[in-house]
Amino acid sequence: MTNVQPTCPTDLKCTEWQIPEPLLPTSEGGRPRKWSLRQIVNAIFYVTRSGCAWRMLPKGFPPWQTVYGYFRRWTLSGLWEQINAALVKQVRVRAGRGPKPSAGVIDSQSVKTSEGGEQRSVDVHKQTPGHKRHIVVDTLGLSLIVVVHSADILDGAGGKLTLARLFARIKGLSAAPWCRLKTLWADGGHENIVDYVRLHFGWSLDIVRRPEGVKGWVSLPHRWIVERTFAWLGRYRRLARDYEHTVASSEAMAYCASIRRKLKLVAT
Repeated sequence: MTNVQPTCPTDLKCTEWQIPEPLLPTSEGGRPRKWSLRQIVNAIFYVTRSGCAWRMLPKGFPPWQTVYGYFRRWTLSGLWEQINAALVKQVRVRAGRGPKPSAGVIDSQSVKTSEGGEQRSVDVHKQTPGHKRHIVVDTLGLSLIVVVHSADILDGAGGKLTLARLFARIKGLSAAPWCRLKTLWADGGHENIVDYVRLHFGWSLDIVRRPEGVKGWVSLPHRWIVERTFAWLGRYRRLARDYEHTVASSEAMAYCASIRRKLKLVAT
């Protein structure tokens, strides 16, 4: 196994690597692994942070075909979402909170796509061709779930899709649900699903409105938390524009950025 690793700001420190290592598959069959999983993960985080194409990975990283192969397999298996959920608990406990959040904020972000791809359309309100990222965060701004869909889907319908997936994730096969949501905050675009959320999921969806007569940006209660999370994600250049051809890869890239930040919080 090759031991030479590049020294990049995105590389995981030893204390950071110890956190996700037990969550990664130890064996996937086939021939013996040439590159360590730590090198693979470092390469994926480099692409996420720098925004470079897979084929432009610098020398010293594993071959781009190998790195992308792992990224794709872990995306299809849902591994990124599982690691993200596990880290939510650890960050919250480290911050003195309970491991399972009871409140959150939902919002969407329109993102331009570079070219064609899956579910590509135009957000008619913002005139943005591409996708929408719908996320739910807890009160610390930690991403609980990311759902990418076409930009022409209105926030209400997109929010219903996102919360349905989150509800299914919480009520899944695990005997100990990883969160216990009771209250969610959202903007006016989600107003038409307030009753739906209460009836189908048992959560309270409270709408936070902009003050009348106010122009420009203004800090709104609770909603600033999710806006800050979008700003955090925006530091990862691969997310500044949606270069992915599938929504699954788009969601995985957002999870990778979220995971990288959480690892820093847990390891400090």
